[in-house]
Amino acid sequence: MQEKNIVIIGGNSGIGKAISESLKSKGANLYLYSKSGDGTTELDITEDFDQLPDSPDVIDGLVYCPGTINLKPFHRISISDFQKELDINFLGAVKVLQASIKALKKSDSPSVVMFSTVAVQTGMGFHASIAAAKGAVEGLTRSLAAEWAPSKIRVNAIAPSLTDTPLANALLSSDDKKEASNKRHPIGRYGTPEDIANAAVFLLSEESSWMTGQIVHLDGGMSNLK
Repeated sequence: MQEKNIVIIGGNSGIGKAISESLKSKGANLYLYSKSGDGTTELDITEDFDQLPDSPDVIDGLVYCPGTINLKPFHRISISDFQKELDINFLGAVKVLQASIKALKKSDSPSVVMFSTVAVQTGMGFHASIAAAKGAVEGLTRSLAAEWAPSKIRVNAIAPSLTDTPLANALLSSDDKKEASNKRHPIGRYGTPEDIANAAVFLLSEESSWMTGQIVHLDGGMSNLK
């Protein structure tokens, strides 16, 4: 990753921060964006934009990290709730990708990493809005991987289960909740930001140069094991 230009949307906390720290240690040039700014370039993905401010002319890697956790019974999820999930998880990614395509095409080995959720493949109650939005991300991942393959742009997504990030604080706010979360995963524990960062860095690197259009199920076995 030495001297590679990597753009990370949502790079100041949780998984995005872990990815940025790993890439920094490997010598990458980082361009970090978040809604709050807070040591990064400010970018509100729910607003309209056609370019990323202060982004490089050549983008070797693009990571889209923003996400939501809004778990409710279906009958209590409003249309505005569904719209918010789509705006942050899916349409924000669309805007960033459209703003970055020219710079990605200038790279010798461009790679895009997006994020889905275990709840797309595995039906889970109270996950209707986030599963629907992330399902759109998975469809986008496969479609763009096909469309952009002639330009050698690889597009993959990671589908994690519950991971210890600020977004998941409410779900891991006590020892009892943490223990219950551990037991739900066949491998015996919920995820860490570093678990996800390791996979993201692999997908950005030349080590995965023959891999595109894939959804990587990084979930402690939850999606495929009983």
